[in-house]
Amino acid sequence: MTTLKEILTRRPVAATIRLTVPAGGARPAPPVGPALGQYRLNLMAFCKDFNARTQKYKPDTPMSVTITAFKDNTFEFTVKSPSVTWYLKKAAGIESGSGRPGHVEASTVTLKHVYEIAKVKQSDPYCQYMSLESICKSIIGTANTMGIKVVKNLD
Repeated sequence: MTTLKEILTRRPVAATIRLTVPAGGARPAPPVGPALGQYRLNLMAFCKDFNARTQKYKPDTPMSVTITAFKDNTFEFTVKSPSVTWYLKKAAGIESGSGRPGHVEASTVTLKHVYEIAKVKQSDPYCQYMSLESICKSIIGTANTMGIKVVKNLD
């Protein structure tokens, strides 16, 4: 239950902005500049904070970021790790999934790849309370819809 003090100190939200920005590559140019500029947010502060938070990732890794813009021109943001499809494409060594999943097999990945992806995704805010097994099952389902076959060992 929220207390009265929390309700009174809550700042009014102007917008929630969702972007995909390359790790360490936030610049005040498009797509970041126009998205934040229309809410009169400090572009350079966001770019510096984002680049500092994502410096542990390889450059050009697509990071999903959710920015909450408040009416007093301040902001907060959360950075999620890259999507499961991006990790699967990197592990399989392909540019895109199958055009006909279930009929045409694009590539194969091992269960070890799936487990490693699940360990990375477990640090995400939305997956932190999920078990590793359920995250692995979700990743296997995503791989199947992309036309990537999951095998126990590569022969």
